[in-house]
This record gives sequence, C-alpha cells and structure tokens, in this order.
Amino acid sequence: MTLTEQPAPARQIVPAEERYADELAFLAAQDTGPRPPGWALTPRAVVTFVCGSEGAELALPKRRAGLPAKLVIAPKFVGERALVERCVVTLAGERGLLLTGEPGTAKSMLSELLSAAVCGTSALTVQGTAGTTEDAFRYGWNYALLLAQGPTPQALVDSPVLSAMRTGRVARVEEITRCLPEVQDALVSILSDRRVSVPELTATEDALVSAAPGFTVIATANLRDRGVSEMSAALKRRFNFETVAPIADPDAEATLVRRQAVAAVQRAGAAFAVDDSVLDALVTVFRDLRSGRSSEGWDVERPGTVMSTAEAVQVAASLGVAAAYLPGGDVLDLLPGHLLGVVRKDDPADHGRLLGYWDGPVRRRAEDGSAMWRRLWDLRGSLR
Repeated sequence: MTLTEQPAPARQIVPAEERYADELAFLAAQDTGPRPPGWALTPRAVVTFVCGSEGAELALPKRRAGLPAKLVIAPKFVGERALVERCVVTLAGERGLLLTGEPGTAKSMLSELLSAAVCGTSALTVQGTAGTTEDAFRYGWNYALLLAQGPTPQALVDSPVLSAMRTGRVARVEEITRCLPEVQDALVSILSDRRVSVPELTATEDALVSAAPGFTVIATANLRDRGVSEMSAALKRRFNFETVAPIADPDAEATLVRRQAVAAVQRAGAAFAVDDSVLDALVTVFRDLRSGRSSEGWDVERPGTVMSTAEAVQVAASLGVAAAYLPGGDVLDLLPGHLLGVVRKDDPADHGRLLGYWDGPVRRRAEDGSAMWRRLWDLRGSLR
C-alpha cells in the first residue's frame, strides 16, 4: 500500500453524542417519563448519563432491538450530583446556564455532556476569543450568493446559535468572557426575546427567526479571565451561574487521571505502563500545590499557575507516552521535569515555590521512610 493509499486516520476526539451513542439510546428507551419540549432524554436520564447509575444495572421496560436488556451507566463527570441536577433544571426551564470555575475543572466537558444528552448534539458551539465577532452569535452571509442574488434566505449563513434557535437545541459558548463586551451583548436580546431580526430580509417571512421550544445556551467562563471582558449586568441576569469546583475526593481524582491518561496514551498507539504509585504521587503534588496545604496538614506556598486536574492528566499522559516510546530508567525520574514545566507557565517565581515544596513536604515524607518520596527528594537537583 502506498502513502496515498493509506486509509483516512480515525478522529482524535469523538463527540460525546457519538462516543456514548449506545448509552444515550438505552436511556432514551429506559426512561419513558415526561420530557421538556425538544429534549432527547428525560431530565432524570440526563443526570444519570452525566453522573452514572452508581453501579446499578438499569433495565429496559421492554426489549428493544439493538439494545441490551440491562446496562450500567458509567460516570463521566466527577463532581457533585447536586450541581448537575441544578444545571439540568436550569436547562429544562430554558434559561441560560453559565459554568464558571478555575481552568481545568471540566466545565467544557460538562457542557458537552449536557448538550449531547439534552438535544443529541454538542456541535453547535462558538469558541470565544478576542477576535470573535457578533456574526458568531447571529448570522453571516455567503458573499458569492449575496453578490449574485442580493440578500436572500439562501445567502444567509446561520451561526451555531441561530441554528440552535431554529431547531430547539442547545448552543454552547466557550470562554464567553474572552469575547469583547459588545459581542457578548448580542446574546442579551437572544436570551430575553428568543428571536433574531434579519433587517436585510425585511418584508419577507424570513425577516424574523424565533427560537423553537427547547432552545437555550450553555456558556463557560474561567474565574481567572474575569477581568478580560467583564460581562454586563444585563447579560449576567439572563444566566444561572454554577461554579464547577476542583475534585474534592483524592481517590476520585486519581481514578479520573488514570482513566483519561490511559485513553490518551492508547490514542497515541501505545499501552499505558505507569505504576499507580507514581500517579498517586503526581495527584498528591497537584492537590497540595492547588490547595496550599499538604494531605498531612503542612502549609504549602501555592504557585500562581493553576494546578488543575486537566494538567495532571496531561503530565500522566506524557509519562505514559515516554514509558512506551522512550523506555529507559524509572519513569518516576521524569516527574519533576514535567512538574516544573507546568508550574513555570505563568510566574517565574513559581519555580521557587516548587523548590519550597520539595524542601518541605517532599523532604519530610522522605524522612518518614517512603521510598518513592525519597527518590523524588533525591531528584531535587533536576528542578534547577
């Protein structure tokens, strides 16, 4: 087979609605209760899809072709079930939902999961940046058709938000505070009036697009970006705010880091071969530096950068790829260098804070007799 005959590679990332298509189909058949207009699942089934069935086997009321009779729904979001329930209630009331929190707390993943479960697609997404224009929330034009025909419905190009309005689905806006304030405010009338006017099509039936039942918006915003483009009071009032906090349970965080790191290394074409004890040490370092306090209760100087679970996953995946493709020595020896790469992203002074952590908790754990922490203490020189 020549290079030009190679099959097209599989996608690196599969949308949630495709990755979990079997679970979504099962839940649609399993819970036949009332659903809000336009919803693919009941609110209860949406919560179960996101949070899992807590190990319980769910059974179909009657057998359906192509579906198993029973199925355990795996948890996909590690966090408070009450938070997910509040998010679902907000969406069922067709109110805008704004997920806030520190970077790396899975706000985007939660937004994707909710959209996939509620309306069957997470693809109607606007990525907020300083260059995002109002057209991303309203509409644009196919300029070739515009020049040839003038302003016609055929020349109109719907934004993801306008497509969601027409079809009664969920639109997602990532990093909304990265958009300029005047661009953000295009959402004010959309969320209050639930319609978009197209002045260029005045005197036609297409001059006004009204939202179909089920339409709503899920936006995300990092707490660190509050000062980038502060939201107006008018726009804030049209959202229910929910804060996604870092994972509280260390065991749950370690399990999540391992699961996602294994998946990342497998996508890279290798088997994951990093010992659980190394991952436990990695998660412990991240949690200590994130909270400013070690698991033993010792004070730790927090770095300015965000020591998020997402960053921990990236480090674990890097260790896994290195162990698979560049074997040689103990993979634990690579951990300090990767940690330094994370810590030095924002503030050069964070280098000293990481060294202070090594001189504090790492040294004390080594003195208490832990072989792993002794090895990490011996690697202090690699942090310089």
